[in-house]
Amino acid sequence: MTIDEAIRLALQHYQAGNLQQSEAIYREILKVNQNNADVFFYLGLTLQTKGQLDDALACYQKAVELRNTFFTAYNNIGNILQKKGQIDEAMTYYQKALQIDPKFPEAYNNLGTIFRDKGQIDEAMTYYQKALQINPNFSAAYNNLGTTFRDKGQIDEALTCYQKAIDLNSNFVEAHWNMAFTLLLNGNFQEGWKEYEWRWKFQDHYLNNITQPLWDGSNIKGRTVLLHAEQGLGDTIQFIRYATLVAQLGAKIIVGCQKELSRIIQTVKGIDKVIPYGDPFPMFDLHCPLLRLPLIFETTLESIPIEIPYIAVDPLSVINWKEKIQNQHSAKFKIGLVWAGRPSHINDRNRSFSLEIFSPFAGLSNISFYTLQKGEATKQAKDPPRGLKLVDFTDEIKDFLDTAALIQNLDLVISADTAVAHLAGAMGKSVWTLLPFSPDWRWMLNREDSPWYPTMKLFRQPSYGDWKSVIDRISAELKTVKSDNFLKLNLK
Repeated sequence: MTIDEAIRLALQHYQAGNLQQSEAIYREILKVNQNNADVFFYLGLTLQTKGQLDDALACYQKAVELRNTFFTAYNNIGNILQKKGQIDEAMTYYQKALQIDPKFPEAYNNLGTIFRDKGQIDEAMTYYQKALQINPNFSAAYNNLGTTFRDKGQIDEALTCYQKAIDLNSNFVEAHWNMAFTLLLNGNFQEGWKEYEWRWKFQDHYLNNITQPLWDGSNIKGRTVLLHAEQGLGDTIQFIRYATLVAQLGAKIIVGCQKELSRIIQTVKGIDKVIPYGDPFPMFDLHCPLLRLPLIFETTLESIPIEIPYIAVDPLSVINWKEKIQNQHSAKFKIGLVWAGRPSHINDRNRSFSLEIFSPFAGLSNISFYTLQKGEATKQAKDPPRGLKLVDFTDEIKDFLDTAALIQNLDLVISADTAVAHLAGAMGKSVWTLLPFSPDWRWMLNREDSPWYPTMKLFRQPSYGDWKSVIDRISAELKTVKSDNFLKLNLK
């Protein structure tokens, strides 16, 4: 077998998903020929697909050493560096690829993604459009261009781009996913929930490991249904409200959820048992992910279940927290603060910010602030902005039931788009939620209220990255707080 024949065989294995066989053939070739740039490139591609990024990077670098005009290898080096967070280095390699081939659409598309990640949306659009000028059938570029339109609030243009991507590739899961988010963001729940089902097409999704049937909305009277959290903590809190509706259909309800939520979720009406993830599930007949329930119940903007509160708080725990607060602090108004979400969240760079942003709150009279922040960002509470009266009990907060009990003793929660904002809303507490210019779908567009949480007020960035305007507005409202009008202020 010649080297070219061996390469073709390895490529066939790669395309069939037989990555081990593909890798083995390339390595056999390299035992007799260390000067073939194509073999190093294809071995790098195989290793990259396997998730072995460092080994793949070494192969691509060897390929460009052997052939300094290998623009696709430069592009793939950029891909790996971008995944590793080495953004400036990645840009350099994309630009090298374009110096060799100025009509290489993949490099323009990748540069667009870097600029979008930096929040430079107009620049990103320029690169995506350039990619599409070169290749009008580039479905990934249409998908990415749609996302930049969504970032700018141009919903119709975004939907057009996603539809074009889907027309070119009907099984383009990410385009369907983005289409769902955009429809929901725009209030088109009827179509949005349907498109959202495409999330199950991701090959490694955990749903594939459950053998019991998926509930489709059929009669479940007398049956046991497992409702399970599938995404973040905030999603679980937002959609656990549907458990009560499922129970009303005559089913026994088991809920599988994140451990830190298990005690607070147990307070929701209709739930028989809560199983923290990691513990074995008891027997059940059917299962349903929480975020599929709006589709089953045909939820529209007008029919969102809003029986608030739907999460209860342990009375004894509330009393214990009240005593802690009263023993140390006597300010008239008590406000909880959260400034950062989970770093692994796909949009965390836009939704989270530093505690320092709250510095204009320093000096506000007759107000004490309480940190509700958990995770890595809680370290910032040890060194708050000068003059900010920040009380830190977080070492005593074990889970969300403790957080809820503390919130119950506060007058207001001011939070980034995090699970704590959802928790306060689910409890029926006054909560002001700070949103980036391009918000998550659930907060929709151009409104200061939330159809999901009647006691929530939304404060939106007027432009990308402009938290200052948001904080200035909140500060001005807090300065007007008086003992007789505090509650009136919450939803003004």
